[in-house]
Amino acid sequence: MTPSTTLPSVALVIPVFNEEAVLPELFMRLNALFATASSPCAWRAILVDDGSRDHSAALIRAQATLDPRWELVELSRNFGFQAALAAGLSHADATQADAVVTLDADLQDPPELIPELVAAWLAGAEVVRAVRRSRAESGLRRAGFDLFHRIFGSLTDYPIESNSGTFGLIGRHALAAFSTLPERNRFFPGLRAWIGFNTADVFYDRQARAAGPAKQSFGRLIRYALDGVFSFSYLPLRVLTYTGLGISSLGFALGLFFVIKRLLGVETAQTGFTTLITIVTFLGGVQLIGIGILGEYLARVYDEVKQRPVFLIKASRSPQK
Repeated sequence: MTPSTTLPSVALVIPVFNEEAVLPELFMRLNALFATASSPCAWRAILVDDGSRDHSAALIRAQATLDPRWELVELSRNFGFQAALAAGLSHADATQADAVVTLDADLQDPPELIPELVAAWLAGAEVVRAVRRSRAESGLRRAGFDLFHRIFGSLTDYPIESNSGTFGLIGRHALAAFSTLPERNRFFPGLRAWIGFNTADVFYDRQARAAGPAKQSFGRLIRYALDGVFSFSYLPLRVLTYTGLGISSLGFALGLFFVIKRLLGVETAQTGFTTLITIVTFLGGVQLIGIGILGEYLARVYDEVKQRPVFLIKASRSPQK
C-alpha cells in the first residue's frame, strides 16, 4: 500500500451459490464489522453470484440498493467456486482496491478475524494467510479434508501451507501479480503461494456453517484436490518413472536369473498359469494407472489450450452503476 491521506480501500470478495439462508446473517455480521473495525478502512463487499437457483442474487441486489458498500457481480451460469473467486478478484483489481480479503459466504471463516488480517497487512505483509488450527466439519468430509492436508504438503514441488484455504488477504501489488496468472484449473492456495511476496499467518478455528447444507459436492471437492496436486506437483509423473524403472529392473534381473540357470543346466520349474495371470494383471494395472495419470495432466493442458474464459459476467450492479 502506498502512503495516502485517504483511507485504504479494502474489498471483501465472497463467492455465493444458493446461500439465501446464510446471507441475512452475513449482511449483519459484515455491517457490524464495517461499523466497529479497529482499523480505519474504506470497506466494500463484492459478492459474486455463481448462478444461484434460489433468491441469493435478489437478496444481494436489495442489500446493494440499501448500502453503497455492497456490490453484486452476477455470472451467466454456475462456473464453480474458483471461477467465481477469480471474477471477484478481477472486479476488485479493476476498481483499484488497496487490498482484497477473500472468504466463503457460509461464515465458516469468521468475518470478525478480518481486522487481524488487515493489521498484518498494514504492518508490512503483502499476503496474509488465515491458517486453521481446527475445523468444525465431521464425518466423511472431515476425514477427506484431513487426509488431503496431511499428504498435500509432501506432494507439492514447493511449500504450500497445508491448513490454509480461501480465507486471507492479498495486497495491491500481490493482487496485480495474481491477476496475470492465466490458469483455468485453479487452486487458489497454491497460486497465492506461488506469487511469493512478504507473507504473514493469522491462526483461527474454522466454524460450522451458519445455516443450510454444504454447497460444494464431494465430487467437486475431489476435483479441487486433484487440481491442487496436478497443478503444483510433478511427483505422480516421477512415481510412474520410478515404478517403470523398478519393474524393468526386476524383470531384467529375473530374466538373467533364468538364463544363468539354463546355461548351468540347473532344472527350473515351469511357471504356472496363476503366476502368469498375476504378472500380466499387475503390469496391466500399472499401465492403466500410468495412462490415467497422464490423462489428468493432458486434460488440464487441453483446457488451457482452448483458451476459454474462466467466467462470464451477466451483470455487475452497485448503487453507483
